[in-house]
Amino acid sequence: MMIRHIRISFALTLGLTGCAVGPNYHRPAAPAPERFKEAEGWKPAEPRQAASASSWWSVYEDPLLDSLEQQIDVSNQTLKQSEAAWREAVAAAQAAGAQLFPTVALDAGGTRSQTNGQSLVSGLAGRAISYNNFSLSAAPTWDLDIWGKIRRTIESDVATAKASEDELAGARLSAQATLATDYVELRLEDEQKQLLEDTVAAYKRAMQITENQYNAGIVARTDVITAEAQLGGAQSQLIGLGVQRAQLEHAIAVLIGRTPADFSIAPAKLGATIPVVPTGLPSSLLERRPDIATAERQMVAANAQIGVAISAYFPSLTLSGSYGFQSAATSTLLRAPSAAWSFGGQAAETLIDFGARKAQVKQARAAYDAAVANYRQTVLTAFQQVEDELAALRILEAQYKVADQTVQSANKAVELFLNQYKAGTVAYTSVVTAQTTALTDAQNLLTIRQSRLVASISLIQAVGGGWTTSTPTPALPR
Repeated sequence: MMIRHIRISFALTLGLTGCAVGPNYHRPAAPAPERFKEAEGWKPAEPRQAASASSWWSVYEDPLLDSLEQQIDVSNQTLKQSEAAWREAVAAAQAAGAQLFPTVALDAGGTRSQTNGQSLVSGLAGRAISYNNFSLSAAPTWDLDIWGKIRRTIESDVATAKASEDELAGARLSAQATLATDYVELRLEDEQKQLLEDTVAAYKRAMQITENQYNAGIVARTDVITAEAQLGGAQSQLIGLGVQRAQLEHAIAVLIGRTPADFSIAPAKLGATIPVVPTGLPSSLLERRPDIATAERQMVAANAQIGVAISAYFPSLTLSGSYGFQSAATSTLLRAPSAAWSFGGQAAETLIDFGARKAQVKQARAAYDAAVANYRQTVLTAFQQVEDELAALRILEAQYKVADQTVQSANKAVELFLNQYKAGTVAYTSVVTAQTTALTDAQNLLTIRQSRLVASISLIQAVGGGWTTSTPTPALPR
């Protein structure tokens, strides 16, 4: 009989839970241009095929960078924190899903009691009576989701879990881009060091020339002093490079989960090619940026919370019952005469709340409007970042060509002035000026190259790297 009542109630519930109050989610419109304005006229000097899948850093063709990037998923602690937050959100969504089904509590008990017989049967005064009582029962309870409150909560929690997954992807991309940027800057520090070492060697040769000229009585002592001062300045710059390089090396160590004391990178040069970064159509950015995906999931969650708030206007219905056995002896506990059951329902509705539910609905709608604004702002910011980096790459490429020609001219000027100084036709100040200009121009060229490489990394990050909404987020090792 009890089973029959449960089946009937279940059938009624399925019929009643076909709708859920509150608005269904539809993606709101967001501004999206038809093309990237700054992409026009940008043609890298040495185009090549861009990397595929998620290993976007392979476009820089650096084996050590490849190896370091692969350690991000394994050892980066910030990423592990994001992965744990994602698992927490998934568990919360699973817990919300369990609310759709009844809960069943099992209760088992046994007691032995003694009492004065007179309290039970007249004439048994002074005679103690002992008796047993054993029970075993199951008590199901079911909160019926008639108005969709539980389903909207599940919808919100699932969207939140997906947003957490997208945040994990965003954290991974950010860590990868940060590591690549630090690595590029470290390698450019190595090239700056090589430049200054070559400069110091050249200044030593120039100083030797002035000493020879002075010893021969051709020039004044001031030329030697000037050459010594110039050499000392270059040597000071060379020593100072160690600070920035050490900090970059330490930052890379922390990114891959290593202590700086146990990590080092040997000096080396970085490839000279600036990679091509295909941007695709602007509309594809909505599917390629994890932060945009996160913002949309947050809209879905906020939209579902409107339904949760509206459901408070409707009554709640809870079904409950019990089925079990009760007997004075364990040998007869599970027999039919000892069976007992009950079944019932409870409805509850708030009659007066002085506007509390209305305010909660307004609060939920305001939270959704804020999520929409955040989504649209995230989209606008994404387009800005892509346009910024496209402009930077195009302009820096043109600047690099001019700076490269300037360096060649400056080096020729140094050679000419030094030869003229040996011949005694120009003062040593002309040599110093030419050498200082050549060093400044060469350092400026390296700075522009560094800016181009960093801009290419930033553009890859701005277009979402190798991530898309269809890319599964791998679980990190525990």
